[in-house]
Amino acid sequence: MKVAGVVVLLVAGAATSLATTALHQLWWGLLLGAAATVAALAALGRGWLTRLPFGLGWTVFVAWVAPARAEGDYVISSDAQGIALLALAFVVLAFTLGTLPRPGRESRA
Repeated sequence: MKVAGVVVLLVAGAATSLATTALHQLWWGLLLGAAATVAALAALGRGWLTRLPFGLGWTVFVAWVAPARAEGDYVISSDAQGIALLALAFVVLAFTLGTLPRPGRESRA
């Protein structure tokens, strides 16, 4: 059952990242995607099987679409919105990894 939960959170993170990436050119789309990402990260409990899969799914999707495509175009633009999306990806990764509990210790939450 734990594996299914991890897979669901990975897919949910990637789906949230897909929606944010698809709408990042619109100011409200970037804002809505950032708000949804922050809300999901805040709602998920900190842990190796909760917040980590969501954050990794989110960040890996952005890293996957960031390089230039074979056709020579880009999914993430090189303007302020694109830079904000990449900065959000770094923040998501840092928050996800920075709030992990230490292995072998019981959480006090």
